[in-house]
Amino acid sequence: MQDGPVHHGYELTHLAALEAESVHIIREVAATFERPVLLFSGGKDSVVMFHLAQKAFWPAPVPFPLMHVDTGHNFDEVIAYRDRVVAQTGVRLVVSSVQDDIDAGRVVEDTGPGASRNRLQTTALLRGIREHRFDAVFGGARRDEEKARAKERVFSFRDEFGAWDPRAQRPELWHLYNGRHHRGEHIRVFPLSNWTELDIWQYIAAEEIELPPIYYAHDREVVPRDGMLLAKTRFLQTYPGEAAQTERVRFRTVGDATCTGCVRSDADTVDKVIAEIEVTRVTERGATRADDRISEAGMEDRKKEGYF
Repeated sequence: MQDGPVHHGYELTHLAALEAESVHIIREVAATFERPVLLFSGGKDSVVMFHLAQKAFWPAPVPFPLMHVDTGHNFDEVIAYRDRVVAQTGVRLVVSSVQDDIDAGRVVEDTGPGASRNRLQTTALLRGIREHRFDAVFGGARRDEEKARAKERVFSFRDEFGAWDPRAQRPELWHLYNGRHHRGEHIRVFPLSNWTELDIWQYIAAEEIELPPIYYAHDREVVPRDGMLLAKTRFLQTYPGEAAQTERVRFRTVGDATCTGCVRSDADTVDKVIAEIEVTRVTERGATRADDRISEAGMEDRKKEGYF
């Protein structure tokens, strides 16, 4: 976990500069807040963020837990990867389950084809923050993913309801971050804000970071829907006339299995994935996330409610 292959001599490479910025942010949170937590889904961005946290405090263990906001509709490969990381590193894992909220009547689950638990994650997230009294929550969002995320500061203030006001954000001049808040409020922290999808993959290659296998090309049964390819899983209900077909695909992003699409690809190694991303012009969320297609301002509306 010492200096990795992103460092060359005395001059910082582009990846080394991004790494240094992210490590600075992570250490700033650890020094400023009492009860931070790192959101961990097993997706590539949260994996890189956890890797950076390990670097930030090496050789000591990461001084805060991971939290997975679990929809219950996960890809099996991702949950297996999550559990393997926890077992290998000894980090504490907190799971805030959407199913618990459904069972308690705090949220109502949609049913039928097209239904997704994705939006129900907000309730589970805010409950997890409240129950564990977390005052800083690391998220893996990047500004290049989506226009609402491009508006977000590195330190994003959330009120006692977990809501975000894009018109009342704090300045962050000279990399100075304001984490002041009252009891019941918290700060969302985004150490990967200035990274791109290509940066993430180049860093994964340089640091030899393991990912869930669904990020690489494999044969899978998929259901075409609304210009996307949705994985045929036990969670996906089909419309009349829809039929599964086998395609060679990979996932660019990982989320709820009912709304996360995959793309046709033969990129079965990290170098092939990088070559593929270098020529793409559509962000991973824009291409493969049905939950971002609700409305033109769908992500911003959800963030105002307390979403990631």
